[in-house]
Amino acid sequence: MLALLLISFTLLSLNQPGISSQQRQQMQSFLLSNEYNDKCGSFYIPFPFHLNASCVSVSNAFHLSCLNSTTLYLHIGIESYRVLEFFSDGILVDFPGSSTCRQYNDLNAFDFAGNDYFGISADNVIGLYDFEDSSLCKANCETNDFPGCDGNSGGSLACCYPLSDHSIWHSGDGFSSFSKFGCRGFSSWVVPRGTNSGKRGVKLEWAIPKNTSEGVCASNADMVNATTVEAGVRCSCQDGFVGDGFANGAAGCLKSCIKEGQEVYGKKCDSPKHSKRKLVIVAGAFDLDQAHYHSTISFRKACRTRLFSYRELDEATRAFEDGQKLLDATNGTIHAGVLRNGSHIAVQKVQSENERGLIHVLSRIELLSAVLHRNLARILGCCIDSGYTLMVVYEYPANGTLEEHLRNIRGQKFGLDWYKRLSIAAETASILAYLQYEISPPIFHHGLKSSGYIFLDVDFSVKLAGFAMLSSSSGDEIISGSKYSDKPSVTLQKIESGKLEEIVDPSLYHHERPIFHREQIEIVEDIATRCLLFGGDGKIGMIDVARELVHTAKESTDGGSKRGPALEETFSNSSLLQMISMSSDAIHVP
Repeated sequence: MLALLLISFTLLSLNQPGISSQQRQQMQSFLLSNEYNDKCGSFYIPFPFHLNASCVSVSNAFHLSCLNSTTLYLHIGIESYRVLEFFSDGILVDFPGSSTCRQYNDLNAFDFAGNDYFGISADNVIGLYDFEDSSLCKANCETNDFPGCDGNSGGSLACCYPLSDHSIWHSGDGFSSFSKFGCRGFSSWVVPRGTNSGKRGVKLEWAIPKNTSEGVCASNADMVNATTVEAGVRCSCQDGFVGDGFANGAAGCLKSCIKEGQEVYGKKCDSPKHSKRKLVIVAGAFDLDQAHYHSTISFRKACRTRLFSYRELDEATRAFEDGQKLLDATNGTIHAGVLRNGSHIAVQKVQSENERGLIHVLSRIELLSAVLHRNLARILGCCIDSGYTLMVVYEYPANGTLEEHLRNIRGQKFGLDWYKRLSIAAETASILAYLQYEISPPIFHHGLKSSGYIFLDVDFSVKLAGFAMLSSSSGDEIISGSKYSDKPSVTLQKIESGKLEEIVDPSLYHHERPIFHREQIEIVEDIATRCLLFGGDGKIGMIDVARELVHTAKESTDGGSKRGPALEETFSNSSLLQMISMSSDAIHVP
């Protein structure tokens, strides 16, 4: 698979001619107001939190106060914390006593570590300054966007540590634990699951003591253990139901379903109207023509960010006209589009044959949505109201597809230079290796092509999209070109005849390039050849290709090129990074 890609965009020219407000509203709608409909300013207070002290939900620990009918506070001990946002498992608060935003705070400015009802959430990412030991800085969290005090994008951090790493900070620790590394100050953001954008503040996980939890969960709810509150539990609605999950809560667990592309609850899900072509999803079950196929996959989990209507996507893609089509292949068609708010998207249409196929597609979307990586195109949501055709909506970066740049479709004055091509190849191989070796279960792309599957960001970094959603095979980590057209055989014939210059893109001016560039081209040609010849025998795998391309690109010196995030961020401090053995001065993408 990658062998063909190396041939097509690195060397060959054989076939070449000369979070919107709506998203926020949908996400917050999962948190229903408490049974008293408490409100403070723009906040609707979700269960178990409450304003009226006489209306205790499960504990006085969740009592809040509303100042001037606008500002909400949580009180723990003698401290008061301004509430910034609610989550289903926690609450985002500001630093106590802070009237103005500070870029960095003293380590003792937030001295709460935990009690029986609250703990510092592992979803927080910490920015550190004035530190003596750089070993606590983790590269993987630098791919997130952390807003500054003015709310604008603050870019990446000089040193950041995600509490979910647990190598230095552990549940029950306070922020003062970082003082032993010589740190004098820090900032905190929470990065909600399924996004890469941070929100300033400290997220506290909430729970109730397990020894007081008997009978508190509603029907259709499970009791789940808290992550950072010792011996703490919460009630969580089962797949296909929404609500606070508590028997004495505002709603317990309401049945949730999709009708006409919209999510509705409770009695509105009873006795769904059927038609021969209408698909209704009720409580995690697909219902078509009175036949039910039940699944543990929830459409809410899969489309975790946004549920699009068919009308929205039809309008965005100009009725899916051919001029908007990026690719038509076995993984489904992909069309480019623009939403009403100006956001550029790519829509992958996946046609399944039956309910089982739909379940499989949703499970794939759920798996992919859980992976956050700078080289994966982010899944914005999906559309499930067009029968057996499910649509996956990806972000679509400013630079379009790799194919457009290879064929100069955009009319660029300059094509992709050798350094950019080499960097793109290395990034592509690295993200494929990451998905195969670091994710469990492994994720395989199946049928990678440069036209519609590889997007390029503004800095020409790779954004991979268009994964196979219906493939039932587990995949094969071996790179093989034997299943594809005769281009590999033509390529091999040219290489064996010593006519490498005939398959090198003329725009690279092979004979005019520096010697070390020509040597690198030969190295890439050798990698592609070995993939084609020996991939099927298991003698070369994606990890081998990634290692060789990364080292080759690392040695490339293209004089004063502007360089962006390090390629080593693909693997952070993982075992895969150690396998590839990249040093601290690893390649950067121009």
